[in-house]
Amino acid sequence: MKYMLLINAGSADADGTAVGCTVQDWMDYDASVRDAGILVSAESLADLVTATTVQVGPDGERTVVDGPFAESRELLGGFYVIDVPDLDAALDWAARCPGARGGGAVVVRPVADFGA
Repeated sequence: MKYMLLINAGSADADGTAVGCTVQDWMDYDASVRDAGILVSAESLADLVTATTVQVGPDGERTVVDGPFAESRELLGGFYVIDVPDLDAALDWAARCPGARGGGAVVVRPVADFGA
């Protein structure tokens, strides 16, 4: 079963590194997911200042705003899609993720299968 691990960034040091983990932690985690043969897809997102938000009103008019349009302090930093036997295995991999440390969180969601 496929699960998406949505990595919500916690606090970061002045150099942009998440508190509680190092670049090497990320490299090690990435290697372990690949070596386990469960990786479907993974991406890190560019800096938040590059984000653009699009909304379409009831009248069909499009509004485009620089940056995220959210009142949240959580910032989506990237994701992994993994293929594991069940939710327990996905939760185990999420708990190993460096993004779950230092005030960050990893949201685990099953990928919908529409029979395609």
